[in-house]
Amino acid sequence: MPVLTFARGIFPPHRKSASQALPIEQSALPSEVVILMSQHAGAPAQPLVEVGEKVLAGQKVGEVEARITAPVHSPVSGTVSAIDSCPCASEGVRRGGRITIKVDENQTAAPSSSVEEVTPDSIRDAVHEAGIVGLGGAGFPARVKLSPPPDRKVDTVIINGCECESYLTADHRVMLEESESVVDGALLVAQAVGAQTIVVGIEENKPDAIAAMKRAADGRMSVVALKTKYPQGAEKMLIQVLTGRTYPVGKLPSDAGCAVQNVQTAAAIHAAVRRGTPLIERVMTVTGAVKNPKNLRVRIGTSVQSLIDQCGGFSRTPGKVIMGGPLTGVALPTTDVPVVKGTSGIVVLAAEEVSEASAEIPPCIRCGRCVRACPTFLVPSQLGLLAQNKMEDIAAERYHLFGCIECGSCAFVCPAKIPLLQLIRSAKSAAMLGGTTR
Repeated sequence: MPVLTFARGIFPPHRKSASQALPIEQSALPSEVVILMSQHAGAPAQPLVEVGEKVLAGQKVGEVEARITAPVHSPVSGTVSAIDSCPCASEGVRRGGRITIKVDENQTAAPSSSVEEVTPDSIRDAVHEAGIVGLGGAGFPARVKLSPPPDRKVDTVIINGCECESYLTADHRVMLEESESVVDGALLVAQAVGAQTIVVGIEENKPDAIAAMKRAADGRMSVVALKTKYPQGAEKMLIQVLTGRTYPVGKLPSDAGCAVQNVQTAAAIHAAVRRGTPLIERVMTVTGAVKNPKNLRVRIGTSVQSLIDQCGGFSRTPGKVIMGGPLTGVALPTTDVPVVKGTSGIVVLAAEEVSEASAEIPPCIRCGRCVRACPTFLVPSQLGLLAQNKMEDIAAERYHLFGCIECGSCAFVCPAKIPLLQLIRSAKSAAMLGGTTR
């Protein structure tokens, strides 16, 4: 059977060998955590605690009434030392405030319990109460994905095990070490949305993960090997490859009859329903120019610098520290920022691996490489030019700006080193502020 894939895309170097064989380790207990009130798409949470208040590990500390939002929980027991606005940006611009907690030496967990009667409604409620969001990076509240409109029939659940960005190996290790939890989470997702079919998509460069997931699935779902190509793990690509379906810009996977969840999201759903455990930690990769790369289970709110220190510090002079993958992640201005729910990894690039940024955006040389790479068949060079000239309304109306999935393939292949992804993201933000979303 031929290995499935999509049209176009790119083949970045894997650079996963430093961490892919390393088992998951529990990160050290930090002395302080900083919990951002906006770690998800939608409305930021509002603090439920006050300065000086004692909190328990797993206690809800932030919530807001809104359709698209997610509560946040303390990953530790300790004392609230500050509640203020967030001056830093750990992954783009974060709205809302932050809660700083001084960590107790001896940890105490808040009471938790499993769901007594597992029904679609109780699954959705447990997922919301646990603050679960998409752990592939987008941070979309999982409850919303599990609540398709009544007029949309979702018949297929897709579990994303591709982890197609360079360097990152956390999802790979979760599939190897927690495959039963991922499978049970997938079954719970299917029950919540009423789907009859479950498909797990994994890139073929992870044969051990494919084998582990097939053993755990035991015939209850399909595990499919996909071609190792970027961005194989994007929702649109996965749905197209695994079902042959598409959905238009501005619509959701449910419009194609699908619900897509990352493998770590599935494992988190299992923990929320079966044990009542909120999302207070996740597995992430710390790799690149560090002395001892690791796959760590990290408490949300831990500082990036402390994770680098746990990996022995920098092995070479750092040129860039990226939160997330090298193609879609965000370069940090400082390592004194907290990780959030959507943080899939910390990638340190050495100074010699980073090109010096130009003060001016170079001109396009009209080579067409970005067009040939774009998996959604856009013209990134034109979008970048319109963004530079503050013509985001035209980009949205005539050139399908919001059809961009922000995979970064265009910027990767651009020989002129034009920051196309950043330009397109800026244009999207400007267009939304101006009321244009087409």
